Order: sequence, then structure tokens, then C-alpha cells
Amino acid sequence: MKAFLRDRKVRDIFWQVMATIALIAVVVFFVKNASDNMVKAGIASGFNFLWRDSGIEVPFNLTGYKPSDTIWALLWTGIVNTILVSVASIFLATVIGFTVGMMRLSHNWLLSTLAAVYIEFVRNIPLLFFVLFWYFGVLAALPTPKESFDFLGVVFLNRRGLSIPTPNDVSGFHLALLAILVLVAVQIGLARWARARQARTGQDFPVWIVGFVLVPEFVALFMALSTYTAGFIAEVVRGGIQSVRQGQIDAARALGLTQGRIVRLVVIPQAMPVIIPPITSQYLNLIKNSSFGAAIAYPEIVAVFMGSALVATGQAIEIIAITLGIYLTIGLAVSVFMNWYNARHKLVTR
Repeated sequence: MKAFLRDRKVRDIFWQVMATIALIAVVVFFVKNASDNMVKAGIASGFNFLWRDSGIEVPFNLTGYKPSDTIWALLWTGIVNTILVSVASIFLATVIGFTVGMMRLSHNWLLSTLAAVYIEFVRNIPLLFFVLFWYFGVLAALPTPKESFDFLGVVFLNRRGLSIPTPNDVSGFHLALLAILVLVAVQIGLARWARARQARTGQDFPVWIVGFVLVPEFVALFMALSTYTAGFIAEVVRGGIQSVRQGQIDAARALGLTQGRIVRLVVIPQAMPVIIPPITSQYLNLIKNSSFGAAIAYPEIVAVFMGSALVATGQAIEIIAITLGIYLTIGLAVSVFMNWYNARHKLVTR
């Protein structure tokens, strides 16, 4: 027995099992204690509350949610909004981050300095500052709805957001590109005629319906997450590129490759295995940081579920557990995808 316990692997497994048992015991204790307190306070436990009517207004949603729908539908709306702003921000942050990271390594003093200033500024300012800056400092300066910036009389930008219309009849759009162009031209012509008719007679003509409105809260959070995370991604990209051996670059240059082809065909492929792991962490941070949308009333998971739904139902333990589970699931999905992508594009060496 003593010889068995002297084995380091056995001891490690033993202590891991003991730590796991202790952690489970602590969780069970707190859950039972919270459950007893909820019973004493007359608060029901369980997940049946998800099928109650929510009665909660959500100003921005892509799911067709209505206040008469269930809390489950409210939760799904929050999930969709979180994923929407996260995916859009990841895309823009990656583009900006790679661009700034390449600028940081440029031999042009001005480009390199501007990139360095941007990176240092972003890395030393709290994310909440960016969220509030874009929301109150930039978007609040947009005109009122009556003074909206408009494009061809059908797309409108004001402090309430960006209204992007869709035609009432889109049945022929899939037939051909020519049909799309014709229908759009007709709709634009009808829109101009309708505006002139409304100004002359006061009667409206339903040419367009608003199909999608980007509310200021979404735009502010999207821009804040993108510009903030891009600063960290830029440093990751810079480090990854600098990890490529100079001999590889010299060999490519000796073959007569242009600088652009050297970067695209030699530097980036060899830098990606170094870039992907830390950039995955930045993606996960961005997804978690989307919860800052609650500060400006963007209806993501924390705002609509841990905020409004928790106040309406009082099911604190269940709601917190569900929210944690959702973030964990999204994070694991992103990690699995990025690990798969990294393995798929890993350089094969002999």
C-alpha cells in the first residue's frame, strides 16, 4: 500500500479525486442552503418559470419575440442578441487587429507609431469607457428622427438607430440578379413618388416596411467590443509574425517573391499556429464582455434574463445557473472550433 501511494501519478489522481469530492460537497451545501431559504421565503424552485408569460418588452430582437411570449422565448432572444453582437464584433475586431498588427511592424514610421499609440491606448483603458464613449459620445450626436440622414429616401440613420427597409414583395428576388436590380430600382422610384405624394396630400403609401433596425445600443456595443479587442489581437498578430524565422523571409525574397506574396504565402501561414491559441482567448473574452451591453440597455443575456427575468420571477439560482451554462456552452463551442481550425491548418514539417 505504501509503495502504491509513493507513485506520483497515483497521488496526483488521489488528490484530484478528493478535491473534486470536496468541491461537489461545497456546491451541494450552498445549493441546499439556498433552496431551503427560498422555501422559507415562499419562492418556488425549479424551471417551470421558463414557460410563464414574460410580459417584458425587448426593443431589439430578430426572433419575433413579443411580451406575450414565454420567458423561454425571452431567453432565446437574449441568446440570439448576444451571439449576433459577438460574431459581428469578432469579425471586425479580427480585421482591425490584423491590420493594426501589420502596421505595427511597418518600416513606415508614421504607420508604426499610429498603430503603437492605438494599441497602448486600448490596452490601458477600461472596456466600459469604450461602451459609454460610443453610446453617449458618438451616437448621441446623431440627428433626431425628423432630421435623419437618408439614402435614396429608404435607409435612415438617426439617434434611434439605422433603419434598413425590405420590400413588401420579395418573391421574385431569387430569380436573377437582373430581377433584383429592376425591383430595387422600381422600389426606389416608388419611394420617391410616395414621399412627394405624402408631402402634397398627406396620405401615406406603403411601399416599404422596416425589416431591420440597428438600434444605437447594438452599434455602440459592437463598435466598443470591436475596437477594444482589436488592440489585443494586434499584439497577438505582431508576436506571431515576429516568431517567423528571418531565414524563411530571406529565402522567399531570394526566390523573387514580392513583399505582399511573402507575407501572404510565407509569413502568415507560419505565424498562424502561434496566433490562433491566444486569439482564441481574445474571442472568448469578447463574448464574455458582451455582458457590458447591460450598461446601455442592449438586450443581451445578462440584461434580459439575469436582469429583467430575474426581477420578474425571483428565480435567482436557476437563472444564474442557466446563464452560466449558456456562456460555458458558447465558450466551449468557440474553443472546439478554433482548435479544429488550428489543427486543420497546422503546418506539416518533416
